[in-house]
Order: sequence, then structure tokens, then C-alpha cells
Amino acid sequence: MLSIKERESLLVEQFVASFEKLDEMSADESLDPISWRLAEGERNQYGRKTWRPANTTTDRSKLVPIYARLPARFPPLYERLVLSYRWAEVELESFRLLAKPLGPDLNGLFNEMSKDKFLWGALLREGFVRFGKGPDIDYDPVCFDIGARQKNGDYRVVKIDHEEILCNNRVKVVSEIAASFEKLVMLTIEAGECKNAKI
Repeated sequence: MLSIKERESLLVEQFVASFEKLDEMSADESLDPISWRLAEGERNQYGRKTWRPANTTTDRSKLVPIYARLPARFPPLYERLVLSYRWAEVELESFRLLAKPLGPDLNGLFNEMSKDKFLWGALLREGFVRFGKGPDIDYDPVCFDIGARQKNGDYRVVKIDHEEILCNNRVKVVSEIAASFEKLVMLTIEAGECKNAKI
């Protein structure tokens, strides 16, 4: 039987492996410098390359400055993901995972999460921490609902109506995407396996 740490590591590996099954992982130098820094190989006929997640160990102490600016810690599985990989924004069917750029610390991740200052401030005030957005062109923030903390330190994952915030300065949950981040990871892994099986 796997320990909690071993199980988390396995889930993170499977989750990251699902990226290439669910996303084209196309890197465009002019449109997305984060993906370009993770790109490899030759340019295709459109001048693009394919990016890959970078397996890079980040010291846990690098989370301290991030947590100083947040009302709660990340779920354990997301924390393990953040400490183990760097990636560009990636489409994962039910949501897009915000990028965690290359760099010596986690400031790039925090900058991606808080890029839209007005949304970020409104979400934090109401107990939501943004780590993604809706699929495709959907700009609705996908967040950890820190008011719904579970015994294992995980949170429910919800999608918030961004127009309600921008137009009415009101945070409105549109839907629950998953009962927890761990459940979202497992659903994403399953979606990748299903898509891969159809190819």
C-alpha cells in the first residue's frame, strides 16, 4: 500500500502526463513567452514549437512568501504539483490550469494567479484563490473555495462568474467543478486516458 506522499507523487505524475493528451501544447514565441521557454525541438510550418512541463524540484521554503499573501495554504496535492513542475497554461477539458513559469522562486506562479488585480482582490475577500480559468476562451476564474476546507487540507473547486465581479463587484459561484482538487486531478487523468484510448 502506498504512503500518502507516494500516492500524491503518483497522482501528480499522472496529472502532468495528461497535459499532452488533452492539450496541443503549442508554443508561440510572440504570444506566450512562458510556453516558449518550455519549448523544445524545431519550429513547425507555423513557426511554433511544442512545449513540455519541466520536472524541477522547488524547495518548500519558496512557498513561504506566497502563503504570506494568501488567506490559506494550497491543497496538499496542488502544493506537491507546484513544488515538482513548471508548466505553461494548459487546457484540461473542464478548465485551464494557470501557468507556473520557470524561475528561481514561485513569484511567476503568484503573478499568473493575481494578474487581474480587480478579480484577484474580489476573490480573496470572499475566500477564493484562483488557480485556473474556464476552458477554451472562458475567462471565469477557477478557484479553491477556502471556506470549504476539508479534513485533509483540500478544498472544493468552483468556477466564478467574472462578469458579476466586473459589472456588479459581486462574487457568484457558477458551478462546482469538483468536490476537491484531488478529485479534479483524478477526473483530468481519466479524461486524458479516455481521449488517448480514442486515438
